[in-house]
Amino acid sequence: MRIPCVDAGLISPLVQLLNSKDQEVLLQTGRALGNICYDSHSLQAQLINMGVIPTLVKLLGIHCQNAALTEMCLVAFGNLAELESSKEQFASTNIAEELVKLFKKQIEHDKREMIFEVLAPLAENDAIKLQLVEAGLVECLLEIVQQKVDSDKEDDITELKTGSDLMVLLLLGDESMQKLFEGGKGSVFQRVLSWIPSNNHQLQLAGALAIANFARNDGNCIHMVDNGIVEKLMDLLDRHVEDGNVTVQHAALSALRNLAIPVINKAKMLSAGVTEAVLKFLKSEMPPVQFKLLGTLRMLIDAQEAAEQLGKNVKLVERLVEWCEAKDHAGVMGESNRLLSALIRHSKSKDVIKTIVQSGGIKHLVTMATSEHVIMQNEALVALALIAALELGTAEKDLESAKLVQILHRLLADERSAPEIKYNSMVLICALMGSESLHKEVQDLAFLDVVSKLRSHENKSVAQQASLTEQRLTVES
Repeated sequence: MRIPCVDAGLISPLVQLLNSKDQEVLLQTGRALGNICYDSHSLQAQLINMGVIPTLVKLLGIHCQNAALTEMCLVAFGNLAELESSKEQFASTNIAEELVKLFKKQIEHDKREMIFEVLAPLAENDAIKLQLVEAGLVECLLEIVQQKVDSDKEDDITELKTGSDLMVLLLLGDESMQKLFEGGKGSVFQRVLSWIPSNNHQLQLAGALAIANFARNDGNCIHMVDNGIVEKLMDLLDRHVEDGNVTVQHAALSALRNLAIPVINKAKMLSAGVTEAVLKFLKSEMPPVQFKLLGTLRMLIDAQEAAEQLGKNVKLVERLVEWCEAKDHAGVMGESNRLLSALIRHSKSKDVIKTIVQSGGIKHLVTMATSEHVIMQNEALVALALIAALELGTAEKDLESAKLVQILHRLLADERSAPEIKYNSMVLICALMGSESLHKEVQDLAFLDVVSKLRSHENKSVAQQASLTEQRLTVES
């Protein structure tokens, strides 16, 4: 019956009736509209365009004593908030204030659950996140956590999860996050810190995710590392090494990875023993944990010493080579390749290169040079150039069987290759001349033609390198 009702033009007069003063009329109108647009995005969009959102928000404020009307409004908001187009309209009303006011009055679990169902989709919008924070939602959520944390009743466990998840969601907005951080002095930030050593998995998870969200700018990261957050996260990880909770492992590693981004934090985190704590999870079979573990290590090894120490760790390098083949998990595969290359680039160490050659890592670096991401291609070429300069004899056979010379020929001949790719490919060609077998391959492939064309390249560095490479090829031939 819905479509005939809509076709007959019923929506417009129903929307008009929302201005009625009669609570019974309002209730039945709201129900009728709710039924008509239930499960239909196009009809919901039509209602939004007719401006029902501000009207319903106003009704919620006026009739907050009427339980049936309140419920009707909440159901309508729950339906409409799913649509992206509704968020801007909601943001221009005082919905945040009304919902928080309503929330504070509710004692029944079911009613709170209904409000949560409206809050969650609305809180995905940054403007509304900030409004909810300003309306005092965070204080309500913290109170719920405090009340429910020790309960084992199912309703309470659900509410604890919903409340702490929503709290993390509010921290995803930059403005709302900074407001709650308050330079690291904020009571909210302090409360969240106290969740990490808790014995409740849900709170540990929410605490670690919240720290990862607070760690989205350098200032916050530096402040947190200086105030001992790293030790708290390492203690948390330690509690989850054996048959631990995967979501908690993933969240704690995410937080450590974000904290390791500012240069000033890297040395502090290394000396706090973060790499040792992270390496305990090398045996994890869970791709999300593997991905964050790799990201954390990659962020930490800008220093030569750390890169050398990790690059000589045979267990780590063997695991990286294994993950470079994780075809089902592109993220893990990409991060493993990038970490292998970073170990060479930052350590510039013969021992590291030997370890990587012995573990079978060379072919993966060569494949990485063909990646669709320029940044990864470049990282691979720089690592391969270091290998060719420092340990060509050791890597020669692997470079040959991975068909490196053919790949370089292809990269130089391809007009779509970025200038830095062309430049580093030529640097690498020159470095390979020291190997008899690779030199022969270079000669067989007529590199001179490709390189001489690049002498007139619009990029000065490419053009210069092309001249140098051409001279080298001519002399060596």
